[in-house]
Amino acid sequence: MVGIFTQKDSRIPDPGFEDLYEIGTIATITQMMSTEGEIHAVVRGQARIKLIELVSTDPYLVAKVEEIPSINEQGSAIEALANKVSDLFKKAINLGKSAEIMAVMRLVSGKVEPEELADQVASLLDIKTKAKQELLGVISLKTRLEKILGFLSHEVNVLELEKSISSKTQRRFEDQMRKAMLREKKKTIEEELGEIDEGELSTDELKEYKTKIQKAGMPKDVREKAEKELKKLVQMSPHNPEGGYIRNYLDWLTDMPWDKVTPNNVSIDKAAKILEDDHYGIKKAKERILEYLAVMQIKKDGGAKRSKKAELDKDESQPTILCFIGPPGVGKTSIGKSIARALGRKFVRMSLGGIRDEAEIRGHRRTYVGALPGRIIQGIKNAGTKNPVFMLDEIDKIGIDFRGDPSSALLEALDSEQNKEFSDHYLEVAFDLSQVMFICTGNVIEKIPAALRDRMEVIRFPGYTQDEKYHIAKGFLWPKQLRMHGLENKKLSISKKAMDEVINRYTREAGVRDLERNLATILRKIARLVAEGKKYPKQISNLDVRKYLGPQKFSSLIAEKKDEVGMSTGLAVTAAGGEILFIEVALMPGAGKLTLTGQLGDVMKESAKAAFTWAKSHWRELGLKENFGAKLDVHIHVPEGAVPKDGPSAGTAMTVALVSALTGTPVKRNVGMTGEVTLRGRVLEIGGVKEKVIAGHRAGLKCIVLPKENKKDMEDIPENVQKDIKFIYATELSEVLKEALTKWPLVQVKKREETLPYRPAFLTVNN
Repeated sequence: MVGIFTQKDSRIPDPGFEDLYEIGTIATITQMMSTEGEIHAVVRGQARIKLIELVSTDPYLVAKVEEIPSINEQGSAIEALANKVSDLFKKAINLGKSAEIMAVMRLVSGKVEPEELADQVASLLDIKTKAKQELLGVISLKTRLEKILGFLSHEVNVLELEKSISSKTQRRFEDQMRKAMLREKKKTIEEELGEIDEGELSTDELKEYKTKIQKAGMPKDVREKAEKELKKLVQMSPHNPEGGYIRNYLDWLTDMPWDKVTPNNVSIDKAAKILEDDHYGIKKAKERILEYLAVMQIKKDGGAKRSKKAELDKDESQPTILCFIGPPGVGKTSIGKSIARALGRKFVRMSLGGIRDEAEIRGHRRTYVGALPGRIIQGIKNAGTKNPVFMLDEIDKIGIDFRGDPSSALLEALDSEQNKEFSDHYLEVAFDLSQVMFICTGNVIEKIPAALRDRMEVIRFPGYTQDEKYHIAKGFLWPKQLRMHGLENKKLSISKKAMDEVINRYTREAGVRDLERNLATILRKIARLVAEGKKYPKQISNLDVRKYLGPQKFSSLIAEKKDEVGMSTGLAVTAAGGEILFIEVALMPGAGKLTLTGQLGDVMKESAKAAFTWAKSHWRELGLKENFGAKLDVHIHVPEGAVPKDGPSAGTAMTVALVSALTGTPVKRNVGMTGEVTLRGRVLEIGGVKEKVIAGHRAGLKCIVLPKENKKDMEDIPENVQKDIKFIYATELSEVLKEALTKWPLVQVKKREETLPYRPAFLTVNN
């Protein structure tokens, strides 16, 4: 007989009395077997004992113990609890609880006393050692049965949940196996009947793909690629996630317009009428489109007269890549739609503004989740034809970052020698873009990379004159706004004076967007009067314009000014079109310092320094003292200081303003000038002549001085502008000064001791 006590901490290899629980069991060893370093024993418990006193620790633990007598409890409550424990134990065994078979048979026989039942079931519970020790210490049979019942109920719930999960998993597995077996049987039966061959389509979906591939009109290499992907899909498990990617890929391949072309059967006369009806002016763009149509018509009607070389090239297209450059609001985007309508083709517009990812152009590799073709291929697919008019809007606003350079990705698409085999990363096959008519738009051509610019034919939109704005507003904008505001049936009209009032006093822009907004404002005011049932004018006068639009926003920049000393009028080009530029010069006592303000760029600062140097080197011609620059400081300012300005074309205007300030000679208020100046006084050629001249005309200038080398650009200037403005072509700075200053030459006889004709107060010498 031995006393068995449980360790409080099972990790202690050689426990003492203090490491044992106080309540234990006295038991008899019935069997024992020794193995390598271990002793296995079968013991039979007899009664609970309590540890009283330590007797010996060597060679083994010996102690006095005291038997804890059991309380023989009887009654219906004990019997009911015992029956409940017995039933739950049977249920646990049926749910798969593991236990010794002999013990189970004895416990479920119903011939066991409640106390023995409680102790035997407690020993078989799947609970922690500490919980079992607590059960061992419970003397009351009723309390012990209640605790056992709680533990057993929890164990039964866990076993039921495990069985439910196992059965669901088993059913799902069996269902998959059954479907796989039926699928294989169906395939075998179809093969035996000879209805399909090994590897051919076995579902309606895959048969549909084969039909679409046959009807898509793909080139041979593309068709082989599609059939290879389709074969891979046939052999693939229906549960393979890659199947969805292959389906999407096949959808894109079969939906692309490989052989669908819009016929080019539009007559030149009809196209010319469409272009004239949709847009006023823009002669160069219209001429280029009509030339393109003429080439297509000649190639189509060549017939038997075509040479052998031409016969070889008959399928080659004439790729046209136009680039419209001009300020906002001049109709660059809208003319693209008119071109598509004139050609009878589909129109696709793609905005490039802010694109920084190369994949937007070329697409993503199919290895990426959610991969798609680039926006060019998407646009071609949506158009449903391989020769649409494709507009790449805002091409000068493409960005560059770590994801690549989208403008470089456009080089292949916009190169007539390469775009016959345009490669999209998603399609992985070449697509012919040579029949697409690409039209690019932008505001500033300098921001377009040189390699990309070289592939395009640039057509400039310089902005509209006042007369052009009037015709556009009268013929296009006013009828459009009447329709948009529901007033087309009210017979409203606007007088020429009123329209000129809006153009001159409420807008100052190269395009017509602000003009259209102001016309919309007028019609909104009238729409409210109509809705309220009040009286409204049938014809809008200039007084009505002031009433509806409020105070005038702009005054005439030139007409209301007088000739001033130290201020000249220059001409400049910005992203928003041509602008006039006032340049002011002030003189102060100092030591020859030159100050430049107005947020000027490096090139413009250099122009100012060159002007100051020219003035100091030509002091005799200007009637100044030899050392005048050593006694004064010069401040050159260009108003609107928040706007960055740069470029060499303000050289003449800066020199004129500086000479005017130094000599006290006023500058003519209605003379504008542009041109680069050298230290020797030569006037060099500049760009943007048309934009600058139109801006000067808009501002009311009567005379413009241009470099002589820019005379060739006059053919682009509208006739009405050439009639209103006098043009002077200069090669030397003296010619500019003669036209710009109210007096030139300033002195006839130059003497070394001669004083300044215009003497600032700080230069006056007392007697």
